[in-house]
Amino acid sequence: MQTLLDTAHCRLTLYRYPRQSQDPLQAWDAADEYLINELAEAPLEQDGPVIIMNDGFGALAAYLHAHAPICVSDSYISERAILANLIENELDPAQVSLQDALAPLPAAPALVVIKVSKYQALLEQQLLALRQVVTPATRILAAGKAKDIHSSTLKLFEKYLGATRTSLAWKKARLIYCIIDDAAERPAPDNPFPTVWPLEGTDMLIHNHANVFSRTSLDIGARFMLDNLPIHSARKVIDLGCGNGVLGLALLARDSEVEVTFIDESYMAVASAQLNVEHNLPDALPRAHFMVNNCLDDVAVGTADRILCNPPFHQLQAITDHIAWQMFTDAHRVLPQGGELWIVGNRHLDYHNKLKRLFANAQVVASNSKFVILKAIKR
Repeated sequence: MQTLLDTAHCRLTLYRYPRQSQDPLQAWDAADEYLINELAEAPLEQDGPVIIMNDGFGALAAYLHAHAPICVSDSYISERAILANLIENELDPAQVSLQDALAPLPAAPALVVIKVSKYQALLEQQLLALRQVVTPATRILAAGKAKDIHSSTLKLFEKYLGATRTSLAWKKARLIYCIIDDAAERPAPDNPFPTVWPLEGTDMLIHNHANVFSRTSLDIGARFMLDNLPIHSARKVIDLGCGNGVLGLALLARDSEVEVTFIDESYMAVASAQLNVEHNLPDALPRAHFMVNNCLDDVAVGTADRILCNPPFHQLQAITDHIAWQMFTDAHRVLPQGGELWIVGNRHLDYHNKLKRLFANAQVVASNSKFVILKAIKR
C-alpha cells in the first residue's frame, strides 16, 4: 500500500479510514493530484470561504489547510479520515470545518473544489446548493475519473452555474472549469430532492435524499429481506447500513412494541430514514432512533438483540469487503448471548463463511438465484 502522496507541490502521508495494516488501496487518486497541481499553478488570490466537496480521505483538506477550508461530505467515514490524516501530517484539525451535505453552505465562497461523484444525483444536489451562494467571482474547480465525467455531467454544471469546459485527461482523470453566470440571469430550477415513491403493497411513501442507494425504487435485496423479515421475537433492533430505512420502517409498522435504531455512515441516508418514519409512522417516532456512525463504533453491548444488515461491498468508488467484515465483527461485539445478526447479500460474496468464522454458526433463512439471507446467533 502506498501511503505517501509526493508531488512537486505537497508531501502528505495519507491512510484510508478505518486504517488497516494491509490495505491494498491508497487514500487518494489521480483526480486529487490533478486538483492539487492546478491549484498550485494558479493559487487563490481573493478573500472568502473555501469549500471542498467530497474529499474522500483528506488529501485536498490537507493541501488547502492554510485556507481554513469547509469540507462538505455525505460520508461520516470521510470526515473521520480527514481528521485522522490532518493529525497524521501534524496539521491542526481545528483549522478545518466539517459539515454534512444537507447543511447550508457559506455565502460568497472564493473557491469551490469538487471531487465529482459517479452518482450524478449527489452532484446535482450539490450544484443546486452552490447555486444559492456562489457569485460571478467564485472560482469553481472540479475533477473526477475521466470515465465518470460525461456530457451530462458538464450539462449539470451549465444548468445550475454557468459555462463549463473540461481539460484533457491526465492519469485517467479530468478537470472541470466552470464560469459562474449572474444568478439573476438564470431561471430558478425545480429541486427534485428528495425523491418520493410508493412502497409496493403498502400505503407508505418512501423519501430518498440524493445520495441514498436505490433512490427511485425498492432495491431487490431489500425486497427479498422484507419478504422474510423476522417479526415479534426481538424488542430492540438495529437497522445497520439502513439506507432509506425501509427495513426498520417495516418492522415499526408490523410490531407495535419493537424499538429500531437506524444507523448509516451517510448523513443523507439517516435523514431519509428519519423522514420516512416521520411521514409514514409519526406515532412510532418514540420507538425510532437515528445515528450517523462508522458501523457500530462506541455502541454499547446489549443495545440490540437483533441486527439487520444489507452490507455494502464498496467504499466510495473502491470495491472492498472490509466494511461488511467490520459490520459483522461490530455486531458480534454488540449483541448479547442469544442475539441474532440477519444479513442479506449477493450469493457470490461468501458471507456464510465470514459469519461462521465469527459466530461459529450461520443458517440460510432464504435464498433465490441472486440473494441469500443468513442468520447467525451469538452463543
